[in-house]
Amino acid sequence: MQQQGLDLIDIIHKGAIATYPLILMSIISVTVVLERLWSLKNIGSITLRIAESLLEPIKKGQRDLAIAICKQNSQSPVARIFLNVLEREGSQGLDTASTLATEAMFEETQKLKKHLWILGTVASSAPFIGLLGTVVGIIKSFESMAVAGTGGFAVVAAGISEALVATALGLAVAIIAVIFYNYFQTRIATLNGLFRIQVAKILQQMSA
Repeated sequence: MQQQGLDLIDIIHKGAIATYPLILMSIISVTVVLERLWSLKNIGSITLRIAESLLEPIKKGQRDLAIAICKQNSQSPVARIFLNVLEREGSQGLDTASTLATEAMFEETQKLKKHLWILGTVASSAPFIGLLGTVVGIIKSFESMAVAGTGGFAVVAAGISEALVATALGLAVAIIAVIFYNYFQTRIATLNGLFRIQVAKILQQMSA
């Protein structure tokens, strides 16, 4: 890609101290985003479907059937939450069931947040890595000018423009990471609220 005398590949190579780590971070971020998008797909609708299918068996006292339904849907977080309650609650009462449900919801919410720390780290560190690359590039530019014994804006401009690519790349990587980090945090918080509502319905049915 050649444009106005600047070769993008050459610029990336020259700014390797920042650009290579940023490219690696962008690849990792995209991988995490795609993995989480796939993992969180349809969880809301599946949660409602499983909770609805459990109401009737629990109402009729068909505990074994309710457990079987949960085991059939063990890939779903809410099914694992209900299974944890139904298998361990026994005759210990509603308070015990509520405690078990709270513990299970916390565990499942933590699983939903898997790898999100990577996006948070990329979002906070990428701009600084890009800035480091820019500062190093500007230092090299002025050093080259000093060695050559020439001056003027035209001499420094090309070097500075190359150095600024690192900052632009760092900001781009950080913006993408922070957008998806906030999206996943909000999505998981919404799912956690949905879990609580459906668990409350089931516990109410169990105590009826």
